[in-house]
Amino acid sequence: MASSKIIDTKKAIVSEITDKLKNSESVILFEYQGLTVSEVSELRKKLRETEAEVRVYKNTLLKRALDDIKISLDGFLEGPNAIMFGKNLLEPIKVITEFAKDHEKMHIRVGLINGEPADLAVIKEYASIPSYEGLLTMLAAGMMEHVRNLAIGLNLYAEKLEN
Repeated sequence: MASSKIIDTKKAIVSEITDKLKNSESVILFEYQGLTVSEVSELRKKLRETEAEVRVYKNTLLKRALDDIKISLDGFLEGPNAIMFGKNLLEPIKVITEFAKDHEKMHIRVGLINGEPADLAVIKEYASIPSYEGLLTMLAAGMMEHVRNLAIGLNLYAEKLEN
């Protein structure tokens, strides 16, 4: 039988995973086997810039944490997996999908977006959404078009009055 110290350590790890799952807007489970240490370090650095982190846990401990929050990812908890926990929703997903495109040995398996399971298609859909700054630029351009059309219309009306 396992000692109480080992059991307490495992309980602490499961509790840590559960907290991270609850406090993350985006969670991605991916295969990292075949990536070099420098590639994994590069991924971690890029994710840190978006307030996200990559951790590797035993699948049995991850399964217990998922069971605690009543989420089932049973088909995906086989083999070596890494987990990305992101405090933000879009930016970490964009970083990890871009990285997966550039590194064919990395495979995104499944994700949790706002606590709901998301397959690869949904993750790719989220990755295609423009950034916050990009959306603001699109909004400003749309608003400027109406102002420009109004200015042209007023100018044409003023020219008509002069003639």
